[in-house]
Amino acid sequence: MVRLDRWQALSEAERECFAPICPDLVVELASPSDELEVLRRKMVAYMTNGARLGWLLLPQQRTVEVWTAAETANSPLVLNDPSRLEAGLEFPGLVIDPRRIWEV
Repeated sequence: MVRLDRWQALSEAERECFAPICPDLVVELASPSDELEVLRRKMVAYMTNGARLGWLLLPQQRTVEVWTAAETANSPLVLNDPSRLEAGLEFPGLVIDPRRIWEV
């Protein structure tokens, strides 16, 4: 997800191809074959490049790592079996129930 003001700041040509912009919100859903350290390095890269919020969903552990620009990129907040994820002030009204993902 990219905030509208950042999207509109891109040129028409930039919007028509792979845009040179880091998302503001990143949601990564781990699969059983993913290596956790590789996913964590991706989250660090997103935060380093301007992402404001990242959720790393780990269904096998029923855990979510919350990565924020304000926190140290290498130490996410870990939520064990949360019933609700709120994006907070960055993305008002964005709420998900990860239990629906765990059930799939």
